[in-house]
Amino acid sequence: MTRPFRLLPFLGLALAIGFTGCQSKAPQPKRQPSAAASTKSAALRNMEQVAKAAHRCWFASKDPAFRSYSFANELNNFSGRPRFLLVPHNDYGGRPLLVVQAEGAAGKLDTFGPLLDQPLGNRISGDITRWSSGDQSCASSA
Repeated sequence: MTRPFRLLPFLGLALAIGFTGCQSKAPQPKRQPSAAASTKSAALRNMEQVAKAAHRCWFASKDPAFRSYSFANELNNFSGRPRFLLVPHNDYGGRPLLVVQAEGAAGKLDTFGPLLDQPLGNRISGDITRWSSGDQSCASSA
């Protein structure tokens, strides 16, 4: 005759083995982002520089030449082409009148839209060229 208390150690061991089989894997150490993933693309760096200057010089300064337009920032879009738009004032869903975007490894800037064919177009082109070269001044005039 066996005593039931003698089986308790074996029962405990069997339960411990069974529960360890149900446990999830040990947590993996967090990986640090690679240098390539943590750095901004040249296109984004260029567009941030130009967009900040455009907002500061054209809109935050309340420049009357840009009173009829609103600034729509799309630097964080997923197309690989960060950009900003000028749209009719208070109509962010309106047809863009100016698109300034950058793309590629060199971060080449491209501007297009009907506003460039207006009298303000020369000023816009000059400002964008100046800002993309690193000069952040608002020195240009219409």
